[in-house]
Amino acid sequence: MEFSRQEYWSELPFPPPGDLPNPGIKPASPASPELAAPVCCSARYNLAFLSFFGFFVLYSLRVNLSVALVDMVDSNTTAKDNRTSYECAEHSAPIKVLRNQTGKKYQWDAETQGWILGSFFYGYIITQIPGGYVASRSGGKLLLGFGVLGTAVFTLFTPLAADFGFGALVALRALEGLGEGVTFPAMHAMWSSWAPPLERSKLLSISYAGAQLGTVVSLPLSGVICYYMNWTYVFYFFGLVGIIWFILWICLVSDTPETHKTITPYEKEYILSSLKNQEAQVRSLLRELDATLPQLKIPSAATKTWYSQLSSQKSVPWIPMLKSLPLWAIVVAHFSYNWTFYTLLTLLPTYMKEVLRFNIQENGFLSAVPYLGCWLCMILSGQAADNLRARWNFSTLWVRRVFSLIGMIGPAIFLVAAGFIGCDYSLAVAFLTISTTLGGFCSSGFSINHLDIAPSYAGILLGITNTFATIPGMIGPIIARSLTPENTIGEWQTVFCIAAAINVFGAIFFTLFAKGEVQNWAISDHRGHRN
Repeated sequence: MEFSRQEYWSELPFPPPGDLPNPGIKPASPASPELAAPVCCSARYNLAFLSFFGFFVLYSLRVNLSVALVDMVDSNTTAKDNRTSYECAEHSAPIKVLRNQTGKKYQWDAETQGWILGSFFYGYIITQIPGGYVASRSGGKLLLGFGVLGTAVFTLFTPLAADFGFGALVALRALEGLGEGVTFPAMHAMWSSWAPPLERSKLLSISYAGAQLGTVVSLPLSGVICYYMNWTYVFYFFGLVGIIWFILWICLVSDTPETHKTITPYEKEYILSSLKNQEAQVRSLLRELDATLPQLKIPSAATKTWYSQLSSQKSVPWIPMLKSLPLWAIVVAHFSYNWTFYTLLTLLPTYMKEVLRFNIQENGFLSAVPYLGCWLCMILSGQAADNLRARWNFSTLWVRRVFSLIGMIGPAIFLVAAGFIGCDYSLAVAFLTISTTLGGFCSSGFSINHLDIAPSYAGILLGITNTFATIPGMIGPIIARSLTPENTIGEWQTVFCIAAAINVFGAIFFTLFAKGEVQNWAISDHRGHRN
């Protein structure tokens, strides 16, 4: 973390002096990477990999309905809604393989299917901020664990809910969203106690990369299960996997290093000292200020008010938090990125089928390939980001800005290019894959900037930003569908250009207003990192 005296003096209600006397306190620095506890078999990396599989399960539970729904709906119901564009020629012959068709069929039209798919987000958006608040108060282990468990159990009841009717299935999906809504804020809150500052990019990119791999695996696997068994087994399989993961999570994970049963004393000391040193950097500046104030003839009331607000907050500083421009920089970037992400997540199979006219077997595989690239990029970019900070001394702010620019402007360029290459199937798939892959850089950009500006309130901040970032999942696909009534290439060009423009705006806004250091409203003598 980087701190400057000028930045903190600029927050005072009076001009800074020309030269600050040195009270003899040398700011602490984060633990040196050379002195870091070993990675192999470490508790912090075990947490990263277990949470990786947790988010793998979460996204499998989230996206499996997109595939299963195709097999749940009576094809005669949707025949009249067929909107296949014939601009591109059919270029693949159907693969004739005997398939299981024992699953029950439902008379749901396109609009009904849209409500079923979107209902998840109406629950998901509700628990973001409450989840972050609860996790910051009581820890994220149980909250995340029961969030996954609840989603998994509700998933097991999906076939039963479908039998009860459209309303029951919509309600069940909304309940699944409620469970998943707490998971990301809870994980962020846990990392505020577990991730050494110079390892944040690595640990969090590993942790959240599970979401991308879950998409990669669940899309084609759900298609295979539907094809050779029937759609009900999609929900039974992934639901049981979620329950097994919950048992492992409860048995192997702790909220903090202090409460972990098998962590080595050396690793525990490394984590705790690195987190304390991060806060000590700011506190040394506060003590310097305290030593300097008597020499400055300044009204005591103003300085005491400012100092007390900065150093002794006992509750969540909601007003300063919501007035923080760096927080809104993350909000705008998160919203912008998710607009493209959710548009492609929900409509890429449609684009592959109705415009590029890939058959169902090719569609499942090709729709998953871009997320495989994103998963790999997230892992590698996390390593690169922390090396730039630890080995090459690049500032946290520089790394967050550059990685966000690459992860948002890069996808925008290739997304627009994919729309303007016409029916060149190879280039279209390549450009869409590159676009989604480059988005993985954001996992070491704005996605973890919450921990840079307010580690003690990271869960709450993620709840706030993810609340706004869920809105694109609710309205983005609806707008995209309204813009593509005939599924022509020209209509999809408009969809891709809108998404790209939003991405570029978010990248620029974040670059202008983001910060890489702990904000003064986030410093608290009484809370810290629960150390």
